[in-house]
Amino acid sequence: MSTPNVLDELAWRGLVAHSTDIDALRTALGEGSVRFYVGFDPTAPSLHMGNLVQLVTARRLQDAGHTPYVLVGGATGMIGDPKDSGERTLNSLDTVKDWTERVRTQVSAFVSFDGLNAATVVNNYDWTASLSVIDFLRDIGKHFPVNRMLARDTVKRRLDSGISYTEFSYVLLQSMDFMALNRDHGVTLQFGGSDQWGNITGGAELIRRASGNQAHAFATPLVTKADGTKYGKTEGGALWLDPEMMSPYAFHQFWLNVEDEKVAEMLRIFTFLSREEIEALEKQTADEPWKRAAQRRLADEVTTLVHGAEETEQAKAAAAALFGGGDLRSISTATLAAAVREAGSATVARADIPSVVDLFVEAGLAKSKGEARRTVSEGGAYLNNERVEDPELVPGESDLLGGSWLVLRRGKKKFAGVEVR
Repeated sequence: MSTPNVLDELAWRGLVAHSTDIDALRTALGEGSVRFYVGFDPTAPSLHMGNLVQLVTARRLQDAGHTPYVLVGGATGMIGDPKDSGERTLNSLDTVKDWTERVRTQVSAFVSFDGLNAATVVNNYDWTASLSVIDFLRDIGKHFPVNRMLARDTVKRRLDSGISYTEFSYVLLQSMDFMALNRDHGVTLQFGGSDQWGNITGGAELIRRASGNQAHAFATPLVTKADGTKYGKTEGGALWLDPEMMSPYAFHQFWLNVEDEKVAEMLRIFTFLSREEIEALEKQTADEPWKRAAQRRLADEVTTLVHGAEETEQAKAAAAALFGGGDLRSISTATLAAAVREAGSATVARADIPSVVDLFVEAGLAKSKGEARRTVSEGGAYLNNERVEDPELVPGESDLLGGSWLVLRRGKKKFAGVEVR
């Protein structure tokens, strides 16, 4: 019986959108530990959901015995890959350095630095900063036909509106990364998102032209919403991996709300569950969609992967308390604050806390005091999950959760927070 090839696992999970010679790639991955690289440009202070696809793919390859080189683009991050429309804003060197360190910390959490195939994190600024213009043009530029560069989809879309030489040259810099890692570390495989396919194949071609060596490459598909639009930091509603930019509670809630038609795809791409587990969850979604078992497992698995088990449990406890009437005091103040801010919150002065009726209007749970009073009289008003019977009730210090929060709820599902300062 032949040994399973990791390429088959990646294909089953829907992680191979493009590749160089697929048979040669399969042979290489089956013959020994392949040194591979994936890169991340620090064009924002945090990585996001699209980058997570690459991070979990790197871990799958490492788990299969291959050796990761994770590149943080301290040099390419100062340029930025061309966008479909408009020039990127060039960030300062200090900003890029700060973001580079943040990204380095994030990527380091997803690969192992122990064992025979221990990961290495590299920064392309190390081999780019000292390169002279003459050497760059002679050693790199001479291998790039301008007609091939003009044929790239992003460049073609930008020709009418204009594209700077800086962004036009980005493909040379990323290709040089692959060549440098191939020459200095024996890296023979690069992968990335399918929007990077032109840059990735440019690197493989540069290696062939400059040294005659064979290099392999594949690209993962872009993960899209049900309406076909993509997730990412430039598309709005980004799923940041940094908990300061997107709370673990909000992160967990996103995965809980994945559409039924997308949940099996998300389980394959983002979790390390077995094929049998995923297929069982897929069947349960088809048979009993109202239970949302697949979404719950997806949310738990991905949030634990990114933020850890403790934050996952806090997020689940917060949702249970807010939507199910549980004990709000058992939730950490940070998680509670994040959750109520997601729902909507208002701020009042500590020295002048108004009545519950006024708070309901202030927090947007009632349009008027009359409507708020009717909600109280009908038994649908709650303060910190306890039913309010007196519309003139004024919360006191003992009611403040974490010393500064009140949670108001109207009925079963509508809630909001009030921060007392």
